[in-house]
Amino acid sequence: MLKVEGVMKSLPKDVSKYANSQTFSESSIPESLRKSHRTKADNWAKIVVLEGRLLYRILTPEIEEIELSPDLFGIVEPEVPHVVEALGGVRFYLEFYH
Repeated sequence: MLKVEGVMKSLPKDVSKYANSQTFSESSIPESLRKSHRTKADNWAKIVVLEGRLLYRILTPEIEEIELSPDLFGIVEPEVPHVVEALGGVRFYLEFYH
């Protein structure tokens, strides 16, 4: 397993935001986000942590774990399987791009 901290890809310059999720807490994270899931083709997401810490685990091509915080957001690439896990109290939301 590869542990990565503080390294995150960027959104492509040619994508536009089309939606935001609701704000989630450690007790309201949907089960669908805690299990392996992926965005559709040509859809990106940005994980924005407002408070606390969130573990973002990218499952392929090799496992990467990135601890997200208010100082470090996460980028979800199209069709790449991933999961999130609260590391204690957390508040976060998702921005969706295509």
